[in-house]
Amino acid sequence: MNAQTEQNQPQILEKLTPVFRDILDNDALILSPEMTAANVEGWDSLAHIRIMIAVEDVFKMRFTGGEVAGLQNIKGLIALIARKQSNA
Repeated sequence: MNAQTEQNQPQILEKLTPVFRDILDNDALILSPEMTAANVEGWDSLAHIRIMIAVEDVFKMRFTGGEVAGLQNIKGLIALIARKQSNA
């Protein structure tokens, strides 16, 4: 990851937080890089699909099935978004 990509990570996390709060209906949710679906009540497979669609809309990008399947945590999602932004 290059310096510009790393620099964008806080801004990406800031834009992700309202998406997750809205989909998971939890205004107190605070995202952390190591957070996974297993750590968050209500983050099931349907919520995951809704989250990914909303993230695509917010960031104006599309993810492949392989990209989504490879995500392990919020940090991975941030890295994927940053990588796609730097390649745009």
